[in-house]
Amino acid sequence: MISPLAYVSPKAQIGKNVTIEAFAYIDDNVILGDNCHVFPSAVIGAVPQDLKFKGEETWTIIGDNCVIREFATVHRGTASKGKTVIGSNNLIMAYCHVAHDCVLGNNIIMSNATQLAGEVVVDDYAIIGGGTLVHQFTHIGGHCMIQGGSKINKDIPPYVIIARDPIAFCGINSVGLNRRGFTPEQIHTIQEIYRLVYNSGLNTTQALERVLAEVPISPERDYIVDFIKASPRGIVRA
Repeated sequence: MISPLAYVSPKAQIGKNVTIEAFAYIDDNVILGDNCHVFPSAVIGAVPQDLKFKGEETWTIIGDNCVIREFATVHRGTASKGKTVIGSNNLIMAYCHVAHDCVLGNNIIMSNATQLAGEVVVDDYAIIGGGTLVHQFTHIGGHCMIQGGSKINKDIPPYVIIARDPIAFCGINSVGLNRRGFTPEQIHTIQEIYRLVYNSGLNTTQALERVLAEVPISPERDYIVDFIKASPRGIVRA
């Protein structure tokens, strides 16, 4: 259902069973998957707020089963990456902003007024509390939980809870991991890795060497290690 009071560009590609409510604006070069719901006054695919953008052809691509609430904005890409991508089963609440060239995975919750600057990456199942400000080029790991009102200027590794001001590591997201079917053994492995990273008194390089030497191979271990090794700006501190 598309409200007659909404604007949908004839160049946009709209999936099946999509609801677009009054005063929503869907610009050119948008791909919107099946079963999405765009609430009133949301804007998808508008020109990015990047002074380097020169009108090049770029895209906004959104997967299936996404809910985009009132006044949320999702801008299309620039020449940097060419597209802004949001996966499937995501909830983007009212007044959120997803800037140019961001890449979001699946099953993410962005609470009200969360603001992602350009080229932010958010992995699957991340939960970002309301009013959070995320610096450009930041990487937010999967299954983490970020306190509302946080100012994110470091990469957030997977499976953790981030809170306080300035932001700090406050443990692992054990409640969320339990809800998503992680076993006690998997959760213990994650806890042991972060004990070495944050509480061993070692620097990051030394801690990762200990992790690789002492913690058995698992998808969780490799995800954390690869994430931290690939972080050019460094991860949040304890």
